[in-house]
Amino acid sequence: MSNALASTIDELSPRQRQTFDALLDAAEDEIRSVGFNGLTVRNVAARAEVAPATAYNYFGSKEHLVGEVFWRRLSHLPPTKLDRRHTPAKRITAVLGEISMLIADEPELSAACTTALLADDQLVKSLRERIGAEVHGRLVDALGVDDPVVVGALELAYSGALLLSGTGHLSYDLLGERLADAAELIVGTD
Repeated sequence: MSNALASTIDELSPRQRQTFDALLDAAEDEIRSVGFNGLTVRNVAARAEVAPATAYNYFGSKEHLVGEVFWRRLSHLPPTKLDRRHTPAKRITAVLGEISMLIADEPELSAACTTALLADDQLVKSLRERIGAEVHGRLVDALGVDDPVVVGALELAYSGALLLSGTGHLSYDLLGERLADAAELIVGTD
């Protein structure tokens, strides 16, 4: 299996999918144990009880592996239940809050995902594009219209907030409040 195939999990056989998921589970455990700096694909493979070569068939780098951990969480997040009686700002806040909470209670994982998703790696770039498309779609749904200027501003606010949180400059306790403030500034309170 090539690295390109590994980034397209829908094409994995059931057995390959089981190995892929075991590696992602092991990566989460390894991050909790040693953090991003101590993480290696080889150690994740050992924790998942697979050969290192097998792990490298699925993930080209530790950044790719950690990026896939975040993508798995995001892609399994159910659509936000949106109440159209609420203002667009409240709907947007609900969407961004749910996405932000995917890793909020795990500071090591949050920092690892932030670092990994900034990597200059083609497989990570592909993940960033998928993550961005998913967030974009959720924001458009919450806003009720695909206004590129408004959605773009919301995406900038969200990615900036995640970067600040992932680097320790904004606590996750304040993240939801800051995103709500940004949404109100961008779309108004009506």
